[in-house]
Amino acid sequence: MKKILLAATILLSFAFGAFAQSDLQPLAVVKLNKSETITLKQLKNRVETYQKQNNLQSFTVEQKKEILDAMIDEKLVVQAATKAGMNITDTQVNQYFLQNIAQQVGRNVTEAEFAEIVKKETNLSLDDFMKQQVGMGVNDYKAYLKNQLLAQQYVIQQKQGELTKVAPTDEDIRKFYDLNKASFVQNDMVKLFLVVVPKAGNAEGAKTKAEGMLNAVKNKSLSFDKIKTDSGKDYQGGDLFIGKTAQHAQQLGISYNDLLELFTRDLNYISSLNETETDFQFYVVRQKYAAKMLGISDLVQPETTITVYDYIKQNLTNQMQSQALVAAVQDITKSLRTPSNFEYKQKDEKLKKLLDWDK
Repeated sequence: MKKILLAATILLSFAFGAFAQSDLQPLAVVKLNKSETITLKQLKNRVETYQKQNNLQSFTVEQKKEILDAMIDEKLVVQAATKAGMNITDTQVNQYFLQNIAQQVGRNVTEAEFAEIVKKETNLSLDDFMKQQVGMGVNDYKAYLKNQLLAQQYVIQQKQGELTKVAPTDEDIRKFYDLNKASFVQNDMVKLFLVVVPKAGNAEGAKTKAEGMLNAVKNKSLSFDKIKTDSGKDYQGGDLFIGKTAQHAQQLGISYNDLLELFTRDLNYISSLNETETDFQFYVVRQKYAAKMLGISDLVQPETTITVYDYIKQNLTNQMQSQALVAAVQDITKSLRTPSNFEYKQKDEKLKKLLDWDK
């Protein structure tokens, strides 16, 4: 019996060893600036990442080959950028990472604050949450972002002349407005002066500070300008434009019904102190704006300088530049895809067999 068990254990070990060797098989080598191998395991990880990001169950063999080619192109451009002396700092990567987080949360937060939010809402660590969302832990995701930023920087530098020339004409802008006129609507809006005092581990201290500021605003011993000037780590204060949307209610930490009630308040109304999970808040109603259709020369948002015309121009420019950037990437990677810069280690039927791992 012991011999049979030992034999089974040995066979199992060989099986795991064969699986590991298969996953470590090199699919391609990029050698423009240094030798970098793309293994089957690395491709599987990237495929899994894309599946999670796009909520897909699987990719075809042809799609996996496209992802492999994209990984080759990425390494080629990154190596070309490094060879040209370009670099992306960790600070830049962290800033970009936090910008992405801010879009999800609806406000600027630190990485530690986001980790706390994730823990409260999902009971997951930030690392596990990122793996669940994008298939990579925080450090791996930041390394991925760094390569993306470096590649983008290189392409923009190489094709700067062509990219800066891309711009919509006046006719393009006006046609876009005419086709999408019905979507340019300003909802009912209210301008608030919002003060937020984070608890930051000291709820009682935060409450005392918030109450003191609220009373000072009420008796006019504390001005809005003074609050803005001193706004920083201990509290944040400033103007905020709010529309009648569930998103804005969530941003304020109040229910949608409470938001609707807010719109009934008179000018200069001062709220009571509101407590959320992370902070204490109060606001002052400074201005109200009625809903209306926007003409092409109207301001996109009250008290700004950006007109609908400017907004359309910027968006069309971004779209055209994105298309031009894709074309530039294709042009550059095509020029870098030479036998001296990279080679496939697996080809034709053997490569297809390796990529068909879902069977």
